[in-house]
Amino acid sequence: MYHFFVDEDQISGEYAYIKGSDVNHIVNVLRMKPSEELLISVKGDWDYLCKIEEIENDRVNLKVLESMEQRELPVNITLLQGIPKSDKLEMIIQKAIELGVSEIIPVKTKRVVVKIEEKKQASKVARWNAIAESAAKQSKRSIIPKVSEPKSIDNALEIVKDFGVKLIPYENADGIDKTRKILNGIDKTKNIAVFIGPEGGFEEEEVKKINKAGFEVITLGKRILRTETAGLALLSNIMIRLEDE
Repeated sequence: MYHFFVDEDQISGEYAYIKGSDVNHIVNVLRMKPSEELLISVKGDWDYLCKIEEIENDRVNLKVLESMEQRELPVNITLLQGIPKSDKLEMIIQKAIELGVSEIIPVKTKRVVVKIEEKKQASKVARWNAIAESAAKQSKRSIIPKVSEPKSIDNALEIVKDFGVKLIPYENADGIDKTRKILNGIDKTKNIAVFIGPEGGFEEEEVKKINKAGFEVITLGKRILRTETAGLALLSNIMIRLEDE
C-alpha cells in the first residue's frame, strides 16, 4: 500500500488531504483513482488508512477509514556516521532508516577523505533528506528521520550527550561477550546513539575522546567490517531487541 506523510493541519476528523509534489506522484506516476486506498502518517503522531475521495489540481482529498498502530521503535536511535566516500552515505541513510534510525548525523572525523564544498553542502543535505523521506515511505515509517548537515566530532557528541545508551564499534576492541551483554541489556526507555567510523576507521585518540564522552567501546566480531556494513550490522541487532510484539 502506498504511503504518504502529512502535517497535522491536513487532517480533521474523518477527512484529510495530500498536497505538494505528492499530488503529481499520486496522479501521474501511481495513476491512483478515487476509491483507492492509501496510508498516511501525521508526522510523529498517528497512521491512518484512507480512501481517495476526490482529486483536484493541487490536492488529493481523502476519507479516513481507520487509525492504525504506528511502526516506530520505543526509543530514538541516532546514527553518527563518519562520512564515507562516493554514494555509500546515501545507501547507509536508506538502510539505516529501514532499520528504525530516527536521525543521522554525518561526522567529519580525521580519516574522512570526502571534502564537501560549503557552497554545495545545502544541496547535499537536501538530497540526503529526500533519500530519507523516500526510505521512510518505502519502509512505512511513521516519521521522516532527519539527516543533519555534517558535524565535527565535538558537535556530534554534544547532540547525544544525554542519551542513555551510546555505542562505538572499534576494530581493536575485544570481548564479544561484552557486546552481547550490552545488547541483551538495552533499556527500552533510553535513547540510543551509535557512532561508526569512516573508511580507515577511527584514530585511537578519537576513540578515547568518544569513550570519555560515555560511549561503550565494543567489538562486532573478529572480522573487519566496511563502514557501510558495521553500522547496519549493529543497528539490525538493536532493532530486533527493541521491537515490540
